[in-house]
Amino acid sequence: MNKPEFCPACGASNDCTLADPRTADRPCWCYSVSIDPAVLEALPAELRDKSCLCPRCAQVESQL
Repeated sequence: MNKPEFCPACGASNDCTLADPRTADRPCWCYSVSIDPAVLEALPAELRDKSCLCPRCAQVESQL
């Protein structure tokens, strides 16, 4: 079972504000970065659109 607060690629916390009821009213960090579509395409189809990647797996740490 996939949990929305964990990265589907590595299993670490994804720091998604939307996955935490205490911060769900705030925009997620992913709203302010540009994730290469190839990174998302590299995920197995069953893991896509289920939860956020972590910044490391999304390859956007330099954008934060």
